[in-house]
Amino acid sequence: MTPASAPRQLALALSFEESFAREDFLVGPANAAAFGLIDRWPDWPSRVMILVGPDGAGKSHLAAIWAENAGARFVSASALGHAAVPRELATGALVLEDVRAGAFEERAVFHLLNLAREDEAHVLITARSAPSSWGVALPDLASRLRALPTVTLEPPDDTLLRAVLVKLFADRRLGVDEALLNYLTSRMERSFAAARRLVDRLDHEALRQKRPLTRALAAELVATDET
Repeated sequence: MTPASAPRQLALALSFEESFAREDFLVGPANAAAFGLIDRWPDWPSRVMILVGPDGAGKSHLAAIWAENAGARFVSASALGHAAVPRELATGALVLEDVRAGAFEERAVFHLLNLAREDEAHVLITARSAPSSWGVALPDLASRLRALPTVTLEPPDDTLLRAVLVKLFADRRLGVDEALLNYLTSRMERSFAAARRLVDRLDHEALRQKRPLTRALAAELVATDET
């Protein structure tokens, strides 16, 4: 059998656990304001806060830190129904996750905001974009959302991006050297989501090819993407 016709080695999908502990959240200029908000709870400017940031920016990690301190439940915005609001807010704290245009029941969210005010409960809303982009049709809800304080997670700088890469590799129990980190940070998209995708791909290819994680392997993947 020639090398060209040799069977492709499949990578074994190994499970790994990403830590959402407070001490594992990496703070930099891009997320310092958001981390400060979570860290100073319950001293918030409002009982309901909105945390906005792109996919993979750390919203879930921050929400997990806050939920641990506040005893909060989690519910996806798309799964929240009007009748379920009192049950979801029963602990006095709730994380309403991933609010997006057309993917939530407006009356349920309006009911949640009203009940949180009546019960003096706390709600942390996470979203990928500001409320102005959610296409809210209910005037009272739109007005209420505009009045809520919003904290935004910004794209990471090089120092934070590098630290995130180290953490993502460490979560998979993988060690990396300076040459690889320098190469990746100089060429990759400046986002946490891109860092996650890149680490996943490198891990997969290293397993498939039975090779160590090196700059050379990363360079081969980049060259493949560019062809």
